[in-house]
Parts: sequence; structure tokens; C-alpha cells
Amino acid sequence: MEKPVLAEISARHVHLSQEHLAVLFGEGYQLTNKKDLSQPGQFACEERVTVVGPKRELKNVSILGPVRPESQVELSMTDARSIGLAAPIRESGELEGSAPCKLVGPCGEVDLPAGVIVAKRHIHMTPADAEKYGMQDKQVVRVAVNTPGRSLVFGDVICRVSEKYALAMHLDTDEANAAGMTGSCTAQILD
Repeated sequence: MEKPVLAEISARHVHLSQEHLAVLFGEGYQLTNKKDLSQPGQFACEERVTVVGPKRELKNVSILGPVRPESQVELSMTDARSIGLAAPIRESGELEGSAPCKLVGPCGEVDLPAGVIVAKRHIHMTPADAEKYGMQDKQVVRVAVNTPGRSLVFGDVICRVSEKYALAMHLDTDEANAAGMTGSCTAQILD
């Protein structure tokens, strides 16, 4: 049985808590939806921040909304190393012991003692998708991305199952570049 999945590139971005949004952009500030994303209720924002590491900074980093309980920065391994951070590969929200950084906005700065991760490659799926494909939450699979001249099989892809999700696999820019992706494409779950 074929198990197709939309493979998307997830570029560097920041998720902010309400508290940190207020520090960076001003009390009572609301994020501005620039573009809806594939995951229901998620959106890219007009607002940007600077992520500062020990070696250098990344300017104009996208913020994704809506606000979350904790602030989190998701970078590629290349991004993290370039600013001097040893960010661990983690699932979103697993922030304990992750790398620190400073966030700079137009109205203030926030020092995050932890929160910078390299997102573990993953597939979002609904319970219906998981049942159809014979998969379950936290299952680890391999996924084939077929692109001209750079086809690649990714291992260690974690399945994340929730009613809140839509079927899509997320790769960071390092992974997408390794596979020669120039945008989204259809991939195949192998196991």
C-alpha cells in the first residue's frame, strides 16, 4: 500500500509566549497573520525578531502564531552552529536542557535560558490518517523523497498523531536542501 505524504520545508522560526510577545512588541500586542500554514490554526506572522547567539545573530526570523505556553526557537543545524549554539535535536516543546539565546524585538529583549532546538523531522497526521496507514503516535518511520538527482530516504521520522493536525511531513532547510527540494513535494512513507 502506498502511503503518500506532503513534504514541506520548515524554515527557521520562533514561537512566542504571550509574556515574551509583550516584552518584544509591547503590552497588549497581537500577532498579525501574514499567511495560513498547512497545520490548522497555525500561521506565519508579519512580525520578525532577531535571534542572538554567542558568535553572531540571525535577523528577521519569522514568528509563527498563535502564541504558545513557552517560547521556542527552531533552527537548522547549520543556523544553530553559525550563531555558536549546540542546539539539540528535539520534538517541538521538549525544551529542557536545550540551547539558550537572546531574542530582540522592536520594544525589548528576552534572554531565553533554554528554548533553541533543531526540530526532529516529523509527520503530522490525524487519527484517521494514522488508522488508514496502520500507524500510531510516536512511531518512527522512514520516508522517501524523490527529487531529480537528489532523491533521499529519511530515517528517524516521528509520527505525531492528533485531531488538531493535517497530514504533512516537516523537514528543516538543511534536510530539504540535502534532498534538492525547492518547495513542497509528495513523499512516500516506507514503513
